[in-house]
Amino acid sequence: MTTDVVVRYEPRGAAKQLLECRDAEILIAGPAGTGKSLAMLFKLHLSGLAVPGLRALLVRQTHASLTGTTLVTFERSVAAQAMATGAVRWFGGSARQPAAYRYANGSAILVGGLDRPEKFLSSEFDRIAIDEGTEITESALETLISRLRGAAPTYKQIVAACNPAHPTHWIKLRADRGAMTLLHSRHRDNPAYVHADGTFTDIGADYMAKLDALTGVRRLRLRDGIWAAAEGVIYEGFDPDVHVIDPFPIPQGWDRWWAVDFGFTNAFCWQDWREDPDGRLYLVREIYRTKRLVEDHAKHILALVAPGGKWTDPRPRAVICDHDAEDRATLERHLGISTVAAKKTVSDGIQATQSRLKVQADGKPRLFMVRGALAERDQELVESKKPTCTEEEFPGYVWAVKPGGVLKEEPLKQDDHGMDTLRYVVAQRDLGARPRIRTLGR
Repeated sequence: MTTDVVVRYEPRGAAKQLLECRDAEILIAGPAGTGKSLAMLFKLHLSGLAVPGLRALLVRQTHASLTGTTLVTFERSVAAQAMATGAVRWFGGSARQPAAYRYANGSAILVGGLDRPEKFLSSEFDRIAIDEGTEITESALETLISRLRGAAPTYKQIVAACNPAHPTHWIKLRADRGAMTLLHSRHRDNPAYVHADGTFTDIGADYMAKLDALTGVRRLRLRDGIWAAAEGVIYEGFDPDVHVIDPFPIPQGWDRWWAVDFGFTNAFCWQDWREDPDGRLYLVREIYRTKRLVEDHAKHILALVAPGGKWTDPRPRAVICDHDAEDRATLERHLGISTVAAKKTVSDGIQATQSRLKVQADGKPRLFMVRGALAERDQELVESKKPTCTEEEFPGYVWAVKPGGVLKEEPLKQDDHGMDTLRYVVAQRDLGARPRIRTLGR
């Protein structure tokens, strides 16, 4: 028995080009809200409906970001009718088989994060779709391309969708040299936001107002669609290809440091750092969240580090905090651990952090961030196009500007909660004394 599925979609511009293009590698890039990811998902879904036995993969850098955003869009905006009629069913995965959307005609779209590749990278595919392609490495892309050996009678293709990043990002350079077909997505391509006559819909006007409120490099990239580098960026040495690494087993003997920057309307940031025997620091876990009380953050921290009340990893050498006395007292009371006040002098802390970002004679920097460290993504920050973790703050962390365009010797105080927290732990480790942790009586 076959089920008729009606798919309603109005592709325009780059979205229409994507649906028609059969090139082996495609990058569809443009500002936020242009419908590029939606177009990629529709092409994947339509391929699954049209080609019996198609085997496809929908992937993102982390499993959590895929399930929290991409799969929600797929189920609500792309495959809702097909799932309602039974033409597509969700399979949650098993010990032997990866999670997938299974089609009545035998097609399947496997889903996964590159931080958990074990179940799907042994498979062969006809189509692969990568959401937020700037998050992955070029070696990861080439590994995925090697899996484009599916048996379905259709052309083989890999598509990546992304917002612009810095102009020398590897995916932009790959497209520039002709290895990928680059499609430029624009807001007029999205019928949900822009009418056919070029005027904004009501929701489009509201969305554009959010983008208009952005500043600096985030505005250039997310509103204007420009592959831009920030002027006056403070940590010019930060390179995701160097400083962001895959998760790895952490030896029990490594020192642990925690750092906290308090916030409620602005983001609260907690960072869990490990230090190897050579003094390198690794950010392995992070909370970056608005609109929660300190006591609730403390409960979340304990749930992450001591599930069921049992510590499996070492306690921190120090919990380095912003100076708010009331918040520190609340955190101490609910964690049962003492805190120390952060060394907040900015200039020497930035210099110490810049020094750690430099690649040393052994070919490695002295500061790393582990992919997938973010414990939970704040959807309000996602919707407002603000950074959702420390890593996302780096491109927009810039020097303030005096009248006349002269750079000040102080950072612009905007979207810097992770940068402050990072500076606290580096300053404590490199510029200050090394206190011992004290457990408080309950």
